[in-house]
Amino acid sequence: MSAKIFIDGQVGTTGLQIKSRLEGRGDIELLSLTEETRKDAGARAEIINSADIAILCLPDAASLEAVSMITNPNTKVIDASTAHRTNPNWVYGFPELNAGQGKKIASARFVSNVGCYAVASISMINPLVTAGIIPPNEGLSINAISGYSGGGRQMIESFEDKTNPQYNDAPFFVYGLTLEHKHVPEIQTHGGLTQRPLFVPSVGRFAQGMIAQIPLHLGKLAGQPSAHDIHSCLSDHYANARFVKVEAMEKTASMGDIRPDSVNGTNELHLHVLANNNQNHAVVLAVLDNLGKGASGSAIQNLNLMLGVDEGTGL
Repeated sequence: MSAKIFIDGQVGTTGLQIKSRLEGRGDIELLSLTEETRKDAGARAEIINSADIAILCLPDAASLEAVSMITNPNTKVIDASTAHRTNPNWVYGFPELNAGQGKKIASARFVSNVGCYAVASISMINPLVTAGIIPPNEGLSINAISGYSGGGRQMIESFEDKTNPQYNDAPFFVYGLTLEHKHVPEIQTHGGLTQRPLFVPSVGRFAQGMIAQIPLHLGKLAGQPSAHDIHSCLSDHYANARFVKVEAMEKTASMGDIRPDSVNGTNELHLHVLANNNQNHAVVLAVLDNLGKGASGSAIQNLNLMLGVDEGTGL
């Protein structure tokens, strides 16, 4: 029997990506509302409670409302909003977080899907904090750039539609200038940090892709690790990970540049360690598709785990 899947918010950027990746799969049945009933609370409640798994691609308030509608104890949820990402009663949807996270997701009823900036940052921070290379109270700085699709429909239109009153011709801009970006609590919680990190996000004139960077003064870290220690820690942590790859330091050093769109169209996340041994400096860098491993790809990976099928199905 096919699993019944309902995408609440399937007309948004993340929802559309998930829907397109799931269409054609024979092991699921996609439930949907008509345009007339899409915003009808009664119709939404009925279809959510008829689903085996509901995937919420909604603003935070709407996601909280959708969860409150669930009365069927057998309906499971993957929430792509930020509403539940630091809620201890929800399982965080980054299967590679630790050795047991995939099993937790597989048996969970409520899964909070990752944020794009957050999973890039957490993928670097969590293994290093867990191993004691970075102290939990270390004051980390994270610099990141995303393609404009990460801002949703309105930002996409502002970059692509020259007739739009909000048209933006900037090649690049920094935002989140109050330093209160919504992903920071998620990064701190699942990164294992006791000190709030300093996060500076930006957007470039490209549709998809993302790079996050964490610079490290190695001599100021407890234990004074080398760049190779950092690389070894990450390599060991992700040794059996299907979708997270730690590039060899020699390969990274030989690259002329690192592009934010280099893994677009995949569910992969690539980690690099850059080193200047003379200055005792290192930069850990994560590359991913902000609509792949940073959103829709992760949602489908989590869905597959919850359905008990190969986690790469449909990816």
